[in-house]
Amino acid sequence: MRSSYATYGAVNFLWQVYMNEPKNRKSVLSPSKDEIDLMQVFRTLWHGKLWILLSAITAVTIGGVYVYFIAVPIYRANAVVVLDGRQEQVVDITSVMTGLSGDQASINTEVEVLRSRGLISKLARRLDLLNDLEFNPIFESESDHFLDTGLKILRGLTRVNKGTDLGIAESKQAALDAVIDRLLKKLTISNVRQSYVFNITMSSTDPMKSANIANALAELYILDQLEVKFEATTQATTWLTERVTQLQAELEIAEATVKDFVSSTDLINPESLAALNRKLKELRERLDKAELDREAKKQILDALVEAASTNNASEIANVAQDQELARLFALISNSDSIDHTAIDARIGQLIESAEAEKSRLTNQIDALKRSVSDLQERIENQSDDLVKLRQLQREADASRLIYEYFLGRLKETSVQQGIQQADSRILSRAVVPQSASSPRIPIILVLSGLLGVVIGSSLVLLRELSQNTFRTAEDLERRTGYPVLGQIPAIQARKRKNILQYLINKPTSSATEAIRNLRTSILLSSVDGPPKVIMSTSSITGEGKTIQSITLAQNLSALGKKVLLIEGDIRRRVFAEYFDVEGKKGLLAVLEGNVQLQEAVLIDERLNADILIGEETPINATDVFSSKKFSSFLTEMRAHYDYIIIDTPPVLAVPDARVIGQLADSILYTVKWDSTLRWQVLEGLKSFEQVGVKISGFVLAQINTRGMKRYGYGNSYGVHNGYHDD
Repeated sequence: MRSSYATYGAVNFLWQVYMNEPKNRKSVLSPSKDEIDLMQVFRTLWHGKLWILLSAITAVTIGGVYVYFIAVPIYRANAVVVLDGRQEQVVDITSVMTGLSGDQASINTEVEVLRSRGLISKLARRLDLLNDLEFNPIFESESDHFLDTGLKILRGLTRVNKGTDLGIAESKQAALDAVIDRLLKKLTISNVRQSYVFNITMSSTDPMKSANIANALAELYILDQLEVKFEATTQATTWLTERVTQLQAELEIAEATVKDFVSSTDLINPESLAALNRKLKELRERLDKAELDREAKKQILDALVEAASTNNASEIANVAQDQELARLFALISNSDSIDHTAIDARIGQLIESAEAEKSRLTNQIDALKRSVSDLQERIENQSDDLVKLRQLQREADASRLIYEYFLGRLKETSVQQGIQQADSRILSRAVVPQSASSPRIPIILVLSGLLGVVIGSSLVLLRELSQNTFRTAEDLERRTGYPVLGQIPAIQARKRKNILQYLINKPTSSATEAIRNLRTSILLSSVDGPPKVIMSTSSITGEGKTIQSITLAQNLSALGKKVLLIEGDIRRRVFAEYFDVEGKKGLLAVLEGNVQLQEAVLIDERLNADILIGEETPINATDVFSSKKFSSFLTEMRAHYDYIIIDTPPVLAVPDARVIGQLADSILYTVKWDSTLRWQVLEGLKSFEQVGVKISGFVLAQINTRGMKRYGYGNSYGVHNGYHDD
């Protein structure tokens, strides 16, 4: 039963966590929800200065070991290359590959060219870095070599065999890729802002090697630009040669076609064709005139025939418009005798002449039509031939122009092969570094110290923030709202039976003075009526409430007061560890009336007070203290004793303390320094408040003075420094 309720409170109140504290509780580092007490933070860090200093020293030591014994010195060499747009113009010939424009895109491109695997591959081969221990991982430690061998064997078993030659090629390529990867990790290419300058920085464990690699990369970069331009010019020359040959053949074919066409066709020049067109126009005009004349002759002939048929002389004369016929008609009109023979003959002549003229004109028109048709056909044929000839000549001329242009460009490109210039030049060659760039010993040591300070400060603050116990009376009062009546240091006694003797032997010790202060605080806690029944309890066991009860009884009896000390913890009965109680009756015997009080009390010369121990009983202890017998017993004892001190069980373990507290005048709640959890104290207070019991105050017990100094509280806690002789 003694050990059963040692963890009773933890079982019943484990679910009550830190968040169940009152609303007015405040953190040590945070006085309010929205504020941080910077002074308190500073004080906390100052209190933990030894830990911070130790952390800083440890960090500096680790940093020193690293920089002096572990870290490999790294040397950095820097070569400078500038993008030069000012190139010499030996001849005024357009280059096959123009220079870089110098815009940001071109600059970024050149940075990537410097970091390209192709250029780095040339660098690795040029400096034979495949056989360098620093860059080829095959030369690393033997264990790594065995591991790589095992991995290679495993990969070989899980893939198809592609032949020995392929395996060797893959191995060489893999080694080259590994060297390139390491080179890229150690290589830094940067562009100076607002300039065409590139910094080539190489890091290596060998200063000479770092300078050689940086310079070699700069040279290869310049050479690569020349090679690119030369290759472009060579390719252009080859292509232009082939193209010129092709164009020459096409030109020859075009000129031969023109010549053949001219020789096979009866061609005239444009001037002759224009003359033919003029002649055609004249023929068409003659044809039109002849048709008009024939039409006129036809009309005259028709009129003569019609007039002759009517024998109308005047009409015939008007139509014929012939002088001879007019003369004959005049003679007839002047003579009475009419001879129509001459007139008829003349009319016949006129008609015959008109018909002949009409026939001539008709023949002439037919001839002109044939001439126009022949000439028109000839002009059309000549025009078609001339158009085709001009087309063939234009094609030949175009082929000649293209051929001449490409031929000239071929000659220009052939000349350029010997005058190519790089777009960049080396501005500054890398020099062999005289000192290692890393590790930077001062910086690492300073940063290590700062890191140590940060870690130490973090640990101190974390320890303070995670602190869930009470170290100061102010903290206990602030979080609970009840006063702290006493602060009792830990009594330096190895056994519990020696505690009373220690206090007797050292009446001016800090513990004795602390008990006196506690006594004074209790007696002055109620001015109207000092308490007579004083109950001592705690949250859990082992907090020092029993020692407090015993020492308080001793201190009150030293005033000449009559004191009764009752062991209210009848479950554990710990008084046997302080006094010789063998064969003695106790509280239960008195309550049952089996013995008188004078027979049951124990007198100890060191205590000089009456002691009433607890007894084992099958009755539940809570029922005992809830009985009227116990209440009547206390009422009776008030008349016989000046002070009655009851040592009760922990409030979180069993309900005995809450029952007895209803009969007590003053309740002392003992809290063990830096041990009792906050939630345990708050739950104990809540248990009392639930039954309407209010404690008088707290006693911060078993204070470790060295621990207070270690936490930085120093001598600020009134344990009578300078007035005691511990």
